[in-house]
Amino acid sequence: MQTTLRRHGFNVVAAGDGEKALRLAKSESLRLVLLELIIPKVQGFEVLRRLKQDPKTASTPVLILSSLGQQSDIKRAMDLGAADYLVKANLSLDQLVKKVGELLKGGED
Repeated sequence: MQTTLRRHGFNVVAAGDGEKALRLAKSESLRLVLLELIIPKVQGFEVLRRLKQDPKTASTPVLILSSLGQQSDIKRAMDLGAADYLVKANLSLDQLVKKVGELLKGGED
């Protein structure tokens, strides 16, 4: 996913766990966060909650990319403030690029 996004001109900063993701979100000027829910150290739902509660990151859109596809997980993420939720099993790389472009363009209006 990172390679494809970079190939389409997006700048990508990656974090291997929830703690690093939170640090990067606060230290970098991110326009969009792509978040997996099943990650080490601080799980994705908690990362999302903290991002949305912090005034510095609350307005940054968070796109959930997860293998969790149950309605309860989708609802929970959306209730916590996710901009959108994509299930990786049903997602092509072209769809990912399109969705990232849409979310970034929406932030420029």
